[in-house]
Amino acid sequence: MVIARSLRLTVIVLVVVAGALLSAVWAGRHAQWLAQNEEAARSNGQLALYANGLHTLIERYRTLPAVLALDPQLQRALQGPIDAATQDELNRKLERINAAARSSTLELLDHTGLAVAASNWRLPTSYVGHNYAFRPYFSQSVSQGSGRFYAVGVTSGIPGYFLSSAIKDGREGFLGAMVVKLELPELEQEWAQGPDTLLVSDARGVVFIANRPGWRYRTLNVLDDADREELQRTRQYHDQTLEPLDHQVLGNLGGAARQVRVNGPQGTAEYLWASLPMASEGWTLHLLKPPVVGTEDSRNAALAAAGVWLSLVFGGLWLNQRRRLAALRQRGREQLESLVRARTRELRDAQEGLVQAAKLAALGQMSAALAHEISQPLTAQRMQLASLRLLLDQDRIDAARQALGPLEQMLTRMAALTAHLKTFARKSPAGVRERLDLARVLEQALQLLETPLRTAGVHLHLQVTQPAYVRGDAIRLEQVLINLVRNALDAMASAPTKQMHIALHLQGEQWQLSIADSGGGIASEHIDHLFDPFFTTKPIGEGLGLGLAVSLAIAHEHGGQLSVENLAHGARFTLALPLDTEPA
Repeated sequence: MVIARSLRLTVIVLVVVAGALLSAVWAGRHAQWLAQNEEAARSNGQLALYANGLHTLIERYRTLPAVLALDPQLQRALQGPIDAATQDELNRKLERINAAARSSTLELLDHTGLAVAASNWRLPTSYVGHNYAFRPYFSQSVSQGSGRFYAVGVTSGIPGYFLSSAIKDGREGFLGAMVVKLELPELEQEWAQGPDTLLVSDARGVVFIANRPGWRYRTLNVLDDADREELQRTRQYHDQTLEPLDHQVLGNLGGAARQVRVNGPQGTAEYLWASLPMASEGWTLHLLKPPVVGTEDSRNAALAAAGVWLSLVFGGLWLNQRRRLAALRQRGREQLESLVRARTRELRDAQEGLVQAAKLAALGQMSAALAHEISQPLTAQRMQLASLRLLLDQDRIDAARQALGPLEQMLTRMAALTAHLKTFARKSPAGVRERLDLARVLEQALQLLETPLRTAGVHLHLQVTQPAYVRGDAIRLEQVLINLVRNALDAMASAPTKQMHIALHLQGEQWQLSIADSGGGIASEHIDHLFDPFFTTKPIGEGLGLGLAVSLAIAHEHGGQLSVENLAHGARFTLALPLDTEPA
C-alpha cells in the first residue's frame, strides 16, 4: 500500500514537472518565434529606409545627363570634327559642371562611343580617347534615348553607376551620349557605421556594393555560361573572379526575411537575412543581422506558461482533494472539516501565489509597450482637458463644445495634406498621359505651398477658369508650378509689398497659366539665359540652376512652352499647354 502510494505520488510529481518544463519550453520558443518575426518586420522597415536613401541619391543625378544633352554647345561640337581647342573647351566645361553638381565624372561620347571630352581630363585615368561602345548604357542611349549600368571602370578600376542620355540634332538624329558616373564610397562608409551587414546585388545575384570587406563581388546565384559570357562582353566587373557566397536557408520568417547560415568572410555564422527588390534599378538590397537569441520576453513567457500549468495542476489536485474529503466526511466530520480547511487554505495560498506571479510576469512584458503607446496621447489629451476643464468650471458649455471643433478640423486637414504629400513624393510612372484639370493641379500645388505663402505675407490674387483640361502627367506639371511659385516667392523676399497674381485662361487652342510677382524683375543681361542649365542668380550653395531648365523640359515634353517677361513691377512666367479636346 505504502509502496503503491509512493509510486503514484512519484508519477504525479514527474507529470507535473514534465508538464511545467514542456509548457515553459513551448512558450519560450513561441515567444522566440514572435521576437524573430518582429525583428524581421523591423528589418524590412530598415531596408525600406536604406533603399529610399540609395534611390534618392541616384534620383538626384538622374536628370543631369538629360539636361546637359540639351546644351547647344555640346550638340554643335558633336555635329562636326572636334579640334584640340574645342576639346579643351569642352573638357574644362565638363570639369566645372562636375564640380558644381558634385558628381564623380562627366564624359561626352560621340556617335561611335568614343569619349571626346571628360571632366577627369587632367588625370592619368582620363576617359578621353577611350571607346565605350561596348557598355550597355551606350547601346541603351542609342535605342532608348537613355541608359544606366553599374560596372567597374575599365580605365580607372573604380566601380560606379553610369547614367546616360542621348544627344540628338534638330531632326532627332543620334549625335552621341552624355554620361554621368556616380561612385558610392560615401554611401558604403555611412552604411559601415552600423552593426549590420548591407549588400546590394544585381539581377544576376552578383554583390557589387557591401559595407563589410570581403563580401563584394560574391555571387548569390549560380551563373550559367550565358551570364558569364555577357559579363565578359560588357566587362561589367572587369577582372573580378566572382566567387560564390556559400549560404544555406534554415527557415523562412515574415515578409522576405529568412534565417540563413553563411560561410562567409568572417567565418561560419547565422544571420537574419532580409531582402528588398529595387525594381526601378533591377537591384536587390539585403540586410544581414545576428539572429535573435534568448530574450527577457522569452524567459517571461516561459515562466508565465509554467505558472499557468502549475495553477491548472494545483487546481485539479484541489478538486480531487475535495472529492476525497467528501468521501471521508462520514468517518469524522470535524476532523475532515478541519483538514479540508487547512488543505484548502494551503492550496488557495499556493494558487494565489502562482496567479500573482503570472500577473507580474505579464505586466513585465506589457509595461514598456503600454508606456510607449499611452505617453504621447496622454500628454496631448492632458493639455486639451486642462483647457476644457477651465471652460467647464466657468459653465461655458458652448465654448467648450466650440473648442473641440478646431481640433477636429485640424486633424482632418492634416490627414488630407499628408495623403497629398505622399502622392506628390512618389515617383511618377514613366510615360503617364491622362486627361486632367490644370486648375486642380494648381490648387494642389498651392495647397503644398500654403504655409510658405502665409509666412511670407504674400497677397494672392487668383483668376482661374475651371475646368481647364489638358493631357499629361499631373505630378510633373505640379512640379513645374511649385518651381514657378517658389521662384516668385524668392523674387519678392525683400519687396515691401508682396503681391502674386495667378491667372488661368483659354487663348485659342492653348491654356495659358501665368504667375506674376511684385519683385524686382529680371536683369536684362540674365533674361536670355534664364532657362539655361546651371544658370542661377542665387548665392553659391542655394541651388544648381536646374529648376527652370527642368521645368522647360517638362513643358516641351507636354507639347507646351514656358516663357518669361518683365513687368513694370516684377516679372511674369507663363506656362502654355495644348487644350485637350478628347472626351474623358
